[in-house]
Amino acid sequence: MIATTRKNHCLFVLDTNVLMHDPTALYRFMEHDIYLPMIVLEELDAGKKGQSETARNVRQVSRFLDEMLADIDIGTLDQGLPVQTALRGQGEQPAAPTGRLFLQTHEEKSELPVSLPGNRADNQILGITLALKERISDREVILVSKDINLRIKATAVGLKAEDYHNDQVLDDVSLLHTGYEILGPDFWEAHGQSLESWQAEDRVYYRVRGADTDEWYPNLYLRLEAPAPFTAVVREVHDDGTAVLESITNFEQERHSVWGITARNPEQSFALNALMDPSIDFVSLLGQAGTGKTLLTLAAALTQVLEHKQFTEIVMTRVTIPVGEDIGYLPGTEEEKMTPWMGALMDNLEVLAKTDGGGGSWERAATNDLLQSRIKIRSLNFMRGRTFQNKFVIIDEAQNLTAKQMRTLITRAGPGTKMVCLGNVAQIDTPYLTETSSGLTFVVDRFRGWGHGAHVTLARGERSRLAEFAAEVL
Repeated sequence: MIATTRKNHCLFVLDTNVLMHDPTALYRFMEHDIYLPMIVLEELDAGKKGQSETARNVRQVSRFLDEMLADIDIGTLDQGLPVQTALRGQGEQPAAPTGRLFLQTHEEKSELPVSLPGNRADNQILGITLALKERISDREVILVSKDINLRIKATAVGLKAEDYHNDQVLDDVSLLHTGYEILGPDFWEAHGQSLESWQAEDRVYYRVRGADTDEWYPNLYLRLEAPAPFTAVVREVHDDGTAVLESITNFEQERHSVWGITARNPEQSFALNALMDPSIDFVSLLGQAGTGKTLLTLAAALTQVLEHKQFTEIVMTRVTIPVGEDIGYLPGTEEEKMTPWMGALMDNLEVLAKTDGGGGSWERAATNDLLQSRIKIRSLNFMRGRTFQNKFVIIDEAQNLTAKQMRTLITRAGPGTKMVCLGNVAQIDTPYLTETSSGLTFVVDRFRGWGHGAHVTLARGERSRLAEFAAEVL
């Protein structure tokens, strides 16, 4: 029997998809209690086999539950399991005070509308939650589910239902930093006289003092439009209100082209600076279709692999989620199976092969050779346990990754490896992921301020006037 003395604490009934999405959800409800219906345990048992991320999450949930049950007296099971186990391997401790976890130990019955047959798992969860609400009058009973339709049905039968929000990085994706800042003329008026400058290794450095630096962080790109164009990157921010800036290359100029590609706007120039900077190990590029994310990244990768010899090869991967109906299994090796998913790679390589930049046929032949020798296409499904050394790794369509998948991928980086994440959080194809819970949003927010990471949001479409107009109105 569930205790009714915790009047200020809620009782959250968890749907199966919450635990499949985040195994640590068991530890995320602070002082409140959790209830797991038996049908949820059945669905978890049915989903434990396989090598998918969901199956791994289910197995992790089972391990957490097994740890909780290890020293419990069966006679006291009705009193709930104390949620005090540390998140082993997660680097976290549960917040105190913690609630209790209740497993369904006897049948909970409630009358559902005739239109909701009780043999479906979702409807069984609804019936159990409704029965708990009727039986426990002094506590709020809330159903937590990632399934929108289940939440709608719960509301229709008089239950309070909520989405699982603990995986959200931000309350609103508009709060995500862009990675750059445009400075007005007043900045030069305020700091022009006191600006210190010096030169080292063909770079010009500046020291800025003032309140403007409070919101700055390492690898934030700055552009001053007037009185004269000035672009720089923040290298250091100090507690005494000073910051050190470094002048950056203007890739909008033809003489600074990268593999024949020049930036068409300041944001693309910032992106190329991040991609070409050897001190930056991780780059994330956000932007709608046609902003040049893949083209700029491939141009920088080819230059650093073939011309500068900084990396041995390019590794490209992405989530294989179809936009329309799945065409089924694909024949061939891992690389042959992945090739149909790499249309963006092939399209952009065609563009890069045609940019002669003085190389002409040699450049086209070199790019064609790269398809066979220097660009490796790898499946995300086989990344666990691998280590990439001296590689330029590109993760395309990263908005479809969960935070856990993103963590798994980025930790594959070995010595001398650079990782680039590309994506558009407005085009998420994965169920139960949103703009605020996407793994791409997660890494952009968490890498902010790290001295070896950079982020740029590309806002201007450069593919064509048709693509730009479609992105705005459709």
